[in-house]
Amino acid sequence: MFYLLLTPLKEHFSALNVFRYITFRASYAAVTSLIICFILGPPLIRWLNKIGLKDNLRPYLEEAHKQKKGTPTMGGIIMLISITVSILLWADLSNRYILILLFSLFWLGTIGIIDDILKVRKRVGLSAKTKLLGQFVLGLVLGVLLTLKPQVIGYENMTSLLFLKNIFLNLGVFYTPFIIFVIVGSSNAVNLTDGLDGLATGLIVITAVSYGILTYITGNVNISEYLNILFVQGSGELTIFCVSVAGAALGFLWFNSHPAQVFMGDTGSLTLGGILAVTAILIKQEILLILLGGVFLIEALSVILQVIYFKLTKGKRLFKMAPIHHHFEKIKWSENKIVVRFWIIAILLALVGLSTLKIR
Repeated sequence: MFYLLLTPLKEHFSALNVFRYITFRASYAAVTSLIICFILGPPLIRWLNKIGLKDNLRPYLEEAHKQKKGTPTMGGIIMLISITVSILLWADLSNRYILILLFSLFWLGTIGIIDDILKVRKRVGLSAKTKLLGQFVLGLVLGVLLTLKPQVIGYENMTSLLFLKNIFLNLGVFYTPFIIFVIVGSSNAVNLTDGLDGLATGLIVITAVSYGILTYITGNVNISEYLNILFVQGSGELTIFCVSVAGAALGFLWFNSHPAQVFMGDTGSLTLGGILAVTAILIKQEILLILLGGVFLIEALSVILQVIYFKLTKGKRLFKMAPIHHHFEKIKWSENKIVVRFWIIAILLALVGLSTLKIR
């Protein structure tokens, strides 16, 4: 809003020229979403308590997490509101990538909200098939849209590869299924990770900042040319979205750190996991999610491996409990120690991921 309203006035008021710069607007977008979280947090947490939207612990976690029973859930709505307001204020609302992300935020947020409400009211949320269908539809729509109107002409069905410059994987007709897989995988991986106070929230901050750096580079013709990576015109505006997510998650962490006053629920985890995936898709850096969202991947793989091992060995377990953060709980690591150590691993993976831009 500020960009569209104030930038045309720069000819009359030179100070307004700062609104042209992505770095300026991104900085204030992060601050805005953070402050909105601080303001909205307490009244929304009281409201969630008042209407009875409190978390029902899974039976196998009731003993270990009994002190968390009754903590309000669906707190992800605090972040979604903060991100939306920040984007409406600071982003270029004529940018199609911003519009795609706003639509994705609304679509996945709606699925998450419905799921959280049903879980509390009826003790059974949306079925896995229904949630997967919602994510599938988003991926399908995005795949068709980007095929018909690609980010970069000639790269319609391609994605960037790790460690290799100017070599792209051409997926052809499998590009749309690939997009669907990335969205479904990322959305559910973040959802699986959201099991300890502040764990997923802190990881989202790290991943969003990483993609904020990446989107700025990808959208800057000079920097992208220097690093010899694909330039995607207009994608620099996504930096504002990424740092808004980071700011909102950081603000939410104020209330979600141990002991949590509120849980993000599927409203937050499914939505923000999907948003990170859509961002990666828009700048054709999907495979880099393996590193930038590495902890989410590890959490998801631990569940898959646990299920496979359980079936192959007829009842034996590879981990004491999956996702893997619960395994460390079982071997008597404190919750704070697990969370902080996972954050450290995520920072390390993010630094390695960003370094690949130079060493490719």
